[in-house]
Amino acid sequence: MADEDIRIERRDTPAETSLTLGEELTVHQVTRVRARFASLAADGPLVVDLGALRRLDTAGAWALSELRRRIEAAGGSVRLENAAPDVEMLLDAVAAATPQPEPKPAARRGLAVRLETIGRAVTRGALFGVGLTGYLGLFLVRLGQVLRHPGRFRLTALVAHCEDVGFRAVPIVAVMAFLIGVVLAFQGAAQLRQFGAEVFVVDLIAISILRELGILLTAIIVAGRTASSFTAAIGSMKMREEIDAMRTLGLDPAAVLFVPRILALILMLPILGLIANLAGLFGGALMSWIELGISPSMFRTRLIEGTDVSHVFVGLVKAPVFAVIIGVVGCHAGMRVQSNAESLGRMTSSAVVTAIFAVILADALFSVFFAEVGL
Repeated sequence: MADEDIRIERRDTPAETSLTLGEELTVHQVTRVRARFASLAADGPLVVDLGALRRLDTAGAWALSELRRRIEAAGGSVRLENAAPDVEMLLDAVAAATPQPEPKPAARRGLAVRLETIGRAVTRGALFGVGLTGYLGLFLVRLGQVLRHPGRFRLTALVAHCEDVGFRAVPIVAVMAFLIGVVLAFQGAAQLRQFGAEVFVVDLIAISILRELGILLTAIIVAGRTASSFTAAIGSMKMREEIDAMRTLGLDPAAVLFVPRILALILMLPILGLIANLAGLFGGALMSWIELGISPSMFRTRLIEGTDVSHVFVGLVKAPVFAVIIGVVGCHAGMRVQSNAESLGRMTSSAVVTAIFAVILADALFSVFFAEVGL
């Protein structure tokens, strides 16, 4: 059978299949030629007669090379006949330049492989922890230098970062805490009503918000909002080689970039935690009034009589520690950004996850510590 457009003649015999190409096999015919080649059976010998071929480019040579590779991979054979010397040279060059897929190594199995995987993961985690500790030490050293030489302190940068991490976060923190107070009051009312102990919902709201949820959820929101901001800002500067330029100008990136950001977090997070406590108590009082009929004056009286000020202390004392964790994680991730946008996105996501996990872990350690000391 023949195709006049691409001029391919095929003859099938019991012993083999013969294929005679026309005068041209170039990029203009390669798509249709490949479609014809794909219809050839791959389970027998194939003879390709190139005697009439006068024009061949790399696209056509690649189509012939692909046909040979497909049939030979299936157990057949391909023989090229009557090819001109220049055609043979082009076919050999294309075949040599075609990349060969590397065989995949066999998957290793066994207890030793699993132990090796666990060991590598533990080592990476330990190195990451060492890196964070190093950045914490770098911040403390630069902070000490600034305290000894106040003239080096960048007050303008501190105020700008305080506005960014503190003032602009007030709405979302207040709304979050208000809704948490509403939920606590509603769920507590539903449970305590069964025992006639509705009045104790005030204690539930006060202790939960003042001691744990107020500062913890505030730190989580700040971690998602600020750690990513620090990483993106410092990482973008690193991508544009601005940090190298700072070093060239004799400026210390740790003193210029880390200290104002982390110090702003240390100053603002306790204030945000206090705002969250007030908003949470307001939300809880409002829902208690609606759901249980506990008036605001009764709520206030029960709050003052049944809640010790130590709960406020326990909650707010965590704020500076959470602030340092969030700031160090964000700055550390920003300095790990490489010179591509993919690395910036990966480090930003990693900073958020790491900061939130570290905050929750620190809160758990604080809870154990305060329980042991009786607070």
